[in-house]
Amino acid sequence: MPNAKVLESKKAVVESLTGKIKEATSVVFVDYKGITVAQDTELRKQFREADVEYSVVKNTLTNFATKNAGYDFAEVLNGTTAMASTTGDPIAPARIICEFAKKNKLKTLSIKGGVVEGSVLSADQLNGFGELPSKNALVASVLGTFLAPISSLAFVLDQIRMQKDGSAPAAEAEA
Repeated sequence: MPNAKVLESKKAVVESLTGKIKEATSVVFVDYKGITVAQDTELRKQFREADVEYSVVKNTLTNFATKNAGYDFAEVLNGTTAMASTTGDPIAPARIICEFAKKNKLKTLSIKGGVVEGSVLSADQLNGFGELPSKNALVASVLGTFLAPISSLAFVLDQIRMQKDGSAPAAEAEA
């Protein structure tokens, strides 16, 4: 029987993990075995830059926490496990892991499963996020698409104005 102090500290860890899982937009469980200390340091740096919290977790305590949060990851939580979570860009953890593994040619660094905006996703589904650009890049792309017709309209209207005024564009006037 564990002593009361140890039991209380474990309960505190479970409560903390439960809170992180509940408030996160995305939680990804990672099998990190086989990476070097230098690679782990670089991976953690990329996570910090993307506002993703990354830590090695105990499987048993994390299993209790995921159940408290309403999820079941008993099959996933075995072996070496780390948890990457964020309250920001929901695809950031999966994208960073996939890009890092591809860049460093790591077969051992892999996603086990996770939750994105309340939906439980498999490793295959999360690996698909590795091909997506960041949320900011997607927003910029959409805004660029919205801006293109407006820019074209402005160009056409300017050409009509110049034609009616009888003035030629600067490039044509020099020729």
